[in-house]
This record gives sequence, structure tokens and C-alpha cells, in this order.
Amino acid sequence: MPKAIRIYEQGPPEVMKWEDVELPPPGAGEVRMRHEVAGLNYIDTYHRSGVYKMPLPTGIGSEAAGVVEAIGDGVSEFKPGDRVCYASGTPLQPVASYSEARNIPAARLVKIPDGINSDTVAAMMLKGMTVSYLIKRTYPVKSGETVVFHAAAGGVGLIACQWLKALGATTIATAGSEEKCELAKAHGAHYCINYKKEDFAARVKEITGGKGVPVVFDGVGKDTFDKSIECLSMYGMMVSFGNASGPVPPVNIAAQLKGHLYLTRPSLQPYTAARQDLLALASDLFDVVKAGKVKIDINQRYPVKDAVQAHKDLESRKTTGSTVLTM
Repeated sequence: MPKAIRIYEQGPPEVMKWEDVELPPPGAGEVRMRHEVAGLNYIDTYHRSGVYKMPLPTGIGSEAAGVVEAIGDGVSEFKPGDRVCYASGTPLQPVASYSEARNIPAARLVKIPDGINSDTVAAMMLKGMTVSYLIKRTYPVKSGETVVFHAAAGGVGLIACQWLKALGATTIATAGSEEKCELAKAHGAHYCINYKKEDFAARVKEITGGKGVPVVFDGVGKDTFDKSIECLSMYGMMVSFGNASGPVPPVNIAAQLKGHLYLTRPSLQPYTAARQDLLALASDLFDVVKAGKVKIDINQRYPVKDAVQAHKDLESRKTTGSTVLTM
């Protein structure tokens, strides 16, 4: 009987319980997958805490890498022994990625290409596909453009800094310490502003000669939203894709979006709802990693049974780069 993290109420990290779970044979269209490594993502804390309401009880965790153990009726794309991975904008029932094994719809799986190990895949799928849709679909960044990317020393941020550099963009990063700023610059950011010491909006205007930037990618939320708007040039786009500091308060469109600005709140799930889109995003990510343009930093590892501590460290901003949970 496999073990998994389950929650019966939403709340602090301690609501997560490591326990035995029943796992039936895979149903029609499903694959039974043995997890080797799971990824840790900030969205996991939203599912656990109640920022995003979930049906209870539930598993938790949105990405993992592992091996196919069995297939259900109608599955032809995968066979036992295949190395596979997945990332989803919402946890899939009944057991999610903080688990030793689970059944999952085959349509949500992607084969892992040769040359990329399971740890790297588990650390990059959700974060990397997030970066892919942000900079290639939500706002297709062009060579020569200057962009702002917040929380640049996190898992999404470090991938973004490298990928934006590969696209020929100039990245103005932000982070919460000098050490994190140095990390962001080491991964391709041209500038990094310590937002705890500087007014990042004023600094962005200084760097851009008062023009501002055409796009801000903001996964922080409440603490950075208003100042991010100030960073934008005419017709600029505010891309708010996360709430690490808390949800953005209600927006006064007339007062806050002056200057013919655009505001969008994208998420991974719609960008991967169609299988061809999922495969395209994954392929883009695999290509830049295999080409060496993006390297995945796994800076923290925890046994999955220690997910409580992993969440505490993530929420207190003690982590940098990517974090994985080992089985």
C-alpha cells in the first residue's frame, strides 16, 4: 500500500499527514505511475492553506517524475517502464504528487527525453512551463526588449532569467536580499533590485531613462502590484501570475491602469488544457534545457514525508531555485 501526504482541512503546514492510501488499478485512460521525485511549488501552499479552496480530503502537489507501472484500457501512448512526468495547475485526485504512487490520466503525462534525469524534470516542469507560457505566449518577449521579473531568485525566476537572456532580452530582476540578487545576476539578469532597500519602480525608471518597460512579470502579488504598474511604459502589460505575498486587492481600473495599460492573470492550466499545447510547452522547455541555455538549480531536497518542514521553509523565503521531495 503506497503512502501519500493527505489533508483533511486547509490551514498551516501541520495539516499535512503522511499516511497509507488505497490505490486501485488504473481505470480506462489512466496510467499507474510510481513517483521517483516530486517538485515543490508555491501553488502547493495555496492549495494547503486555503488561498485556493479544494475538495476535502485531498492529496497535494502538482508535479512529479517517475515510471509507468501499469496502464488502463485504451492507453496506447505509454507502456510499463516508460519514464514520464507531469505538471498541472491543480492537483489531480485522488492522490497527488506528494505520494509514492498514483493513477493519473494518460493525457496529462509527458515522456521524459533521454539526457534529462528525474530530479531535474521534477524540479522544472511546472516552473519551466510557467516561464514558457509567460514569455512566449502571454507576452511574447522579443530580442532587445527590457522586462521586469519579480522574485528572480526563486525556481520560476532563475529559469526565467536564463531563458530571457537566451531570447536576447534585458532583464531587470527583483529579489529580497543582496545574496538573492547576486544569484539572479549569475543566472542572466542584467540588473537586480533589492526591493527591501530600494524603490524598485524608481530604479526601473532610472535604468530605462524614464520610459519604463513593456511588461512586468509578477508572481509576488500584494506587495509589488502597485509599484509594478508604475514600471510600465505606455500600452505596457502587467502580468500577475502569483500571490506569494498575498492576493492583490481590488483594482481601481481608472486610477491604477492609466496609460492604456493591459492587465492579465494567466495560469498554467488553460495553457496546457489541450494535449497539443501541453506537449508544445514541454517540448520548448526540454529543448532549452538540453541545449544548455537553461540550467535547473536544485538547492533544497526533503524526503516527501517531511513536506511540513519544506512548506515552512518555502513560505519563510528560506529557499532559492528549485526544491524537490524525494520518495
